[in-house]
Amino acid sequence: MARIGFIGLGIMGSGMVANLVKAGHEVTVWNRTSSKYPEIEKVGAKTVKDPSQILAGADFFMYCLADDAAIKEVITGGQNLASKVKPGTIAIDLSTIDPETSASGRAIYEANGVEFLDAPVFGTKGEARDGGLWIVIGGKEETYKKSLSVLEPISATTHYMGKGGNGAKMKLVGNLLVASQLVSIGEGLILAKSAGLDLRKVLEVVGVADFKTPIYSGVGAGAIAGDYEVNFPLTLMLKDARLIQAFAKRFNTPASSAVVTEELAKAGVDAGLGELNASAIVKVMADRVGVDLVE
Repeated sequence: MARIGFIGLGIMGSGMVANLVKAGHEVTVWNRTSSKYPEIEKVGAKTVKDPSQILAGADFFMYCLADDAAIKEVITGGQNLASKVKPGTIAIDLSTIDPETSASGRAIYEANGVEFLDAPVFGTKGEARDGGLWIVIGGKEETYKKSLSVLEPISATTHYMGKGGNGAKMKLVGNLLVASQLVSIGEGLILAKSAGLDLRKVLEVVGVADFKTPIYSGVGAGAIAGDYEVNFPLTLMLKDARLIQAFAKRFNTPASSAVVTEELAKAGVDAGLGELNASAIVKVMADRVGVDLVE
């Protein structure tokens, strides 16, 4: 059993904490808002009012925060928890952030002799709840191996990507692929409906052909049901699309899917759809051309 200090009780963090407790770990949680404390206490986690309290005696300091601004507020600036972590504690950042923001955190930890992993996760609410996330990890391999006892309870698979920063980089590469799939399934369904095809039959083909993906099947089924219940909010998809572009620009590589995704996601957020699922960009696309995808 490990003693874990955990920050972040959003859609992803709440599921992670529940699975860490279920695995037998002692988890102490701090969140910037306390509204979720009663729910997380029911699963056996301890909550505190002062974030520095989660660090005392912790074997692991884990956090999953929404964006770079939250990391800067809580971890590397503002509360500056990174500077308060003592050697012997392993820090693990599960957030999706700019690799440069991750590197700033790493510099603080390493200057203080603290081991650190950048370990962002792929998956949404369901995978977080079921302990089925896919984690990509950057840092020392020895640190990664020492951390498997807390990474495995929240994941379906873990993937050691090499040196520090490589986890954060891989997450943005993966999210570029996600963005391209959201746009392409939207365009495909709109074209199919406009051409008079039965979208249920279209999705039958999408589910078995060599271009099948879980995103195509899941987003497609939701779109024809008019279901955009949040698993991963559109606001975060907008954030990720911008992160991808900034990252790609550093290497002068194309990220056209992220450009399109940003424009569609911003339109959706501006229209009040920001707290719907990221797949709401399909709704934005369909509404623009007056196509009703619901069948």
